Amino acid sequence: MSSSRFSIEEQSSELGHYAMDQVGDIELDQLLEDGSASTPELERSASAISSPAEVVSGITLRLYISHFLSTWNSRVFEFGAVLFIAEIFPGTLLPVSVYAVVRAASAILLSPKVGRYIDVNDRLKVVRGSIVCQRISVALSCTGLWTLLVFPGISMVPKTLLLVILALLACIEKLGSIMTTLAVERDWVVVIAGSGTNESTLHVLNSQMRRIDLLCKLFGPLAISLLDGLSTRIAILATLGLSVVSVGIEYLAIAQVYHRVPALHFPGNEGSRESAKPQDSIVATDQPQSNSEARARRNPSNFILYFRHRDILPSMALSLLYLTVLSFAGQMVTYLLSVGYNSTQIGIIRTFSVAVEVSATWLGPVLMMRVGVIRAGLWSISWQIFCIATAVTLFLVVRQPFIAASGLIAGVIGSRLGLWVFDLCVQTIVQEEVEADRRGSFSSMEASFQNFFELCSYASTIVFARPAQFKYPIFMSCAAVFVAGTLYTKFVRDRRGHLLHLLHLSDCLKVRERSYRSLGRPIAASR
Repeated sequence: MSSSRFSIEEQSSELGHYAMDQVGDIELDQLLEDGSASTPELERSASAISSPAEVVSGITLRLYISHFLSTWNSRVFEFGAVLFIAEIFPGTLLPVSVYAVVRAASAILLSPKVGRYIDVNDRLKVVRGSIVCQRISVALSCTGLWTLLVFPGISMVPKTLLLVILALLACIEKLGSIMTTLAVERDWVVVIAGSGTNESTLHVLNSQMRRIDLLCKLFGPLAISLLDGLSTRIAILATLGLSVVSVGIEYLAIAQVYHRVPALHFPGNEGSRESAKPQDSIVATDQPQSNSEARARRNPSNFILYFRHRDILPSMALSLLYLTVLSFAGQMVTYLLSVGYNSTQIGIIRTFSVAVEVSATWLGPVLMMRVGVIRAGLWSISWQIFCIATAVTLFLVVRQPFIAASGLIAGVIGSRLGLWVFDLCVQTIVQEEVEADRRGSFSSMEASFQNFFELCSYASTIVFARPAQFKYPIFMSCAAVFVAGTLYTKFVRDRRGHLLHLLHLSDCLKVRERSYRSLGRPIAASR
């Protein structure tokens, strides 16, 4: 766990408990600004308040409600907008493609700016602002989509202009979603977990947040597609209504989390700078520096921060896993349809895959507590490599396309277990080891690379568009998993000094040999 985690956040948690007990008499903001109570006085009074476990259990429900509403609305709008545009512009994929590419490009190019904004601003201001931006952009988008749907006779110039506006609004919604996700999952959760009673608190919070993500990923698109099947107009109005109704609940829930965990009131950059170790600095120098040089060294660019950080390898390994067509998204679904699967079968397969993915949110915390976060990551990426390698081998060996695709499906479903356990492990490493005032910048660079690799996966199926050529994107996806495994293996080797406990294994074998000899039994007989 990083030094920053043990400095300002844990100290602020103690100060925060005191403030909670005195909330009827003293406003926390006034307490922090005036500095009327000294740190020793606050620490002495902390013994009178409730236990940390009560603090965590009291706010998790509100955190989960806010996260669910944010994720659900984002998933519904992301999938629904594509359906709506396809209905408005029938017979062509160009509007949908332009819309999706512009949205993805904004995430790639502007995510680092989002991360910097998270790091330098008040936590509540960041999340509230992102919520409002998301809901306003969704409401305006639904208004524009409704206009295009209801008035199909609009000339091409106004239609094109509205499509451009819709693409810009989609960019705002995407960046708002990234801001909310990074701020809450990579920063708020770490601070809240500091109020827990043991190390498993962070693992439990992470797994529950990821479980919400995966359930929304399955049921959100399913719900909006069912509504769209009844009526596109009803689906647009439902998306608009849900976004308008939920904004107040989401807004208040996250505010209550903020006020119930006073440690969130403390800016992360103070603790990080005070507790950062010299060897962890991005740039070190003994020469006198001007103010501008000092500021530049204290606030390096996101690229310098990301690529010089000691957690670059696990982060890049996770990002590389987005360079894949081996998931039950549009590319693989299209291929499965071409080899004989029908939509009902694919729906059942996808549901089973999501069930396996959700099970990873229970397995991950257990595995991390048993063998440690770093080793759990190594085990999970190794399992994913094994499943993908087996699936691709079957795909190459089997000549019948339907059977080959079935083997591919089995391998992909198995690999999803390793993928999401690995995701939880890397997320925990980043949360615990990246400095508090740099979590946003680091995580935004990671998100930028994830979107870039995801865009590359779509580009691969544009270049190799025929079903007979799908094997080439498959090879690319398999290579990406192997490269990710190599990067993480190097990280483990550098961090722990070894991959396997060969010395411990040798000692166990020697003990076993002596025990059998003492019993007068030959070793071979025991095999």
